[in-house]
Amino acid sequence: MQAIIHPKMSRKPKKGYYVRGEFVAEGSELDLAYKRELKGSDSASKTDLKRESTERQKLGVEMLELRNDLKQKLLDLGHLSTPLVEALAEAKKITDFEGKRRQMQYVGKLMRKLSEEDVERIKESLLVQHGGSAAETKALHEAEMWRERLINDQDALEQWMNLYPSTDAQQLRALIRQARKDAVPLGKREVSEGLAPRQSRAFRDIFQWIRAAMAAEQQKSASASDMNSTPTDEDEP
Repeated sequence: MQAIIHPKMSRKPKKGYYVRGEFVAEGSELDLAYKRELKGSDSASKTDLKRESTERQKLGVEMLELRNDLKQKLLDLGHLSTPLVEALAEAKKITDFEGKRRQMQYVGKLMRKLSEEDVERIKESLLVQHGGSAAETKALHEAEMWRERLINDQDALEQWMNLYPSTDAQQLRALIRQARKDAVPLGKREVSEGLAPRQSRAFRDIFQWIRAAMAAEQQKSASASDMNSTPTDEDEP
């Protein structure tokens, strides 16, 4: 009996490259950071800053149509600030062209205060709204939950290793330790200005590690399932 293979939905591949096993999309903040590093400078050029500002502005426009439930989830997870959510809601009400333009400039200003990870989570939410599968949404949510557990629960690493034994425990433990060390709560001034919590590189790297491990395990399970469904000579009519 011949196995039936269901074709997967094709997606337009992003342009980019891999660094230490991590995909870096062209034009992303990580790409700009690597390019600045190659130039021998840690400071962003005016061109890079303008490009980043333009991208954040465009993303803010896209967020005007983001569903309220997805927006609320981003807010609950700390990827959006309350002033930004309120500014977006106000922008949707404005019909005057000049008034809307000024309001979107304010939205862009708030967007520039978001971290790289906040921006990625917003893009993923937009992807979900525009046809992302329920499985992808569940995987992202699970990865975020695991990150919180690994950082806040001393016993979580052992539980993780039981599920994903191929993970480099030493490096993951170092990332967790650094993320705990870097965690600094916002002060009153930052809260009043509507700043989102700034997360460290280690905090973001943990999420990438989790996503990579989960994806690898899923691929492994899919491969095993395909092998089990491969017809043998005895199955042939």
